[in-house]
Amino acid sequence: MRLVRQSDKKAVKGMRGPRARHGRARAGLAVLAACAVASGCAAPDGKDAVEPAHGQQPLKAPPARALDDYAGRLLAAQAARVAAAKRWRLAEPPLAAPPAPAKKPVIKARKGFEVDGQEDLDLPPVFTTVPTTDKVVFLTIDDGAEKDPAFLRMMSELKIPYTAFVSNFLVKNDYAYFRKMQALGNGVNNHTLTHPYLPGLSYAGQQREICGMQDIMRTQFGKRPVLFRPPFGNYNQDTLRAARSCGIKYAPIWNEEAFVDHIEWREEDKQLRPGDIILTHFRGRDEWKGTMPDMVRRLMKYVTGKGYAVARLEDYL
Repeated sequence: MRLVRQSDKKAVKGMRGPRARHGRARAGLAVLAACAVASGCAAPDGKDAVEPAHGQQPLKAPPARALDDYAGRLLAAQAARVAAAKRWRLAEPPLAAPPAPAKKPVIKARKGFEVDGQEDLDLPPVFTTVPTTDKVVFLTIDDGAEKDPAFLRMMSELKIPYTAFVSNFLVKNDYAYFRKMQALGNGVNNHTLTHPYLPGLSYAGQQREICGMQDIMRTQFGKRPVLFRPPFGNYNQDTLRAARSCGIKYAPIWNEEAFVDHIEWREEDKQLRPGDIILTHFRGRDEWKGTMPDMVRRLMKYVTGKGYAVARLEDYL
């Protein structure tokens, strides 16, 4: 069998420039195709066939069009982030968080934040940082006093996840606002009925505050959450026992607190760490010198400038 005609070789040899390169490529492909045909036709008994290496698998690369489509989606997503950042007056778009870890970190109470019987009673751990090497932080927002529609639009358009901890006396006049927040993929969690100083209450009183809010969460948001934040970050053993009795598994507090005009730090070095939990509040001009979008704008300038992305807390628990 003559695989490549001599006339084809001569024609290619006589060409110059791009046409020559194209011709040589076609000729090369013809040779490869012919070799493949020849190897498939030769030695029907298999004696001359070359066996694949042990463990060798057929190539399963996606077609070029699939790769192009994937690259196109990435470019479109980044373009949307850039446009949203410009629309909300951010100097640069927020960094995208990595995928949620397949293996969740083991969460334990921060050293010094334990209560008596912490492990023996299997009490919800109080922690300020999630153990991870991912360069991410977690934004959490407390109480529910301010219900700014612009905040919901901003966070949705910028793709910034956050976790809310709400108190019933502040949200009961507009549960729908927080249901919309939940529908956008953000967690809505327990922050008690009336935001009291819990260690000043009896066990029964603390249980009413925490478990009563669990019942309302089930009615208004479809489920009892497993996250609870004690008001003011104050708790005792009864707090965690009461929380555990109605389904709470984690009691995250915070390592930094963001305001509209500054950040306050728990650590003396005033540095972000991977997995830090950041607290802020649902506030507006009545209590701040600005709005919630103003707070987000300032915070994201700092977080992004330090090379951190904001991830979803629930993805790591």
